[in-house]
Amino acid sequence: MDDPKDPGIRLNKYIALSGLCSRRKAADLVKAGKVTVDGVQEKNPARQILEEEEVQVRGKKVVPQLNKVYLLMNKPKDTITTLSDEKGRMTVMDILGDKIKERVYPVGRLDRYTVGLLLLTNDGDLAKKLTHPSHEVPKVYEATLDKELPIKDMKSIEAGLELEDGFAPVDWINFPDPKDKTVVRLEIHIGRNRIVRRIFEHLGYHVKKLDRIYLAGLTKKDLPRGRWRHLREEEIRMLKHFV
Repeated sequence: MDDPKDPGIRLNKYIALSGLCSRRKAADLVKAGKVTVDGVQEKNPARQILEEEEVQVRGKKVVPQLNKVYLLMNKPKDTITTLSDEKGRMTVMDILGDKIKERVYPVGRLDRYTVGLLLLTNDGDLAKKLTHPSHEVPKVYEATLDKELPIKDMKSIEAGLELEDGFAPVDWINFPDPKDKTVVRLEIHIGRNRIVRRIFEHLGYHVKKLDRIYLAGLTKKDLPRGRWRHLREEEIRMLKHFV
């Protein structure tokens, strides 16, 4: 990838590398007079940007991201969401192997037995924002319980439960298959440790299987269990929309 501070980079590419928008959209913003270089309006998308120059879009400074990596993994069961494990157990980094040169980190955690969507990146700012409670990033889980969930308990969960570490709000909860009351889906935006399992345990249920099927607009479509892929540009922009 070009170094955005080399004199040869075009203004619209410089903006696109910040993750704000595509190159085409960046060019439109420049032509519309929404971009300044060192405080002076610039309407030429092909303008070359020098190292000492500052670019702002709509009054906000943009900084290109060099070699930023954004990965989406469909985490398998019995895998640890850490960089390494002293007991020699499989980690998400073992799944990546040596295919990623940059040092990436999991964004938040899934416990050993929970499967599903996990983000990994070296973009520390984005990771911090995605996990901060104030941004209320939505997550949808599918839980398989050891017994049927009656409507009474479903309504209690939907209203929110008071757990040992505070109130646990739930955005919504339903049965994906109305004929099977042991499989439940729910959306939450809090990220406390084992929160979904503890919600059901609080009412006397054991979660036999837990799968995170949606994370901040991302789904498991075309991503088999145990596989991973790079996020597309539009997905990265979508994530930044949440924060």
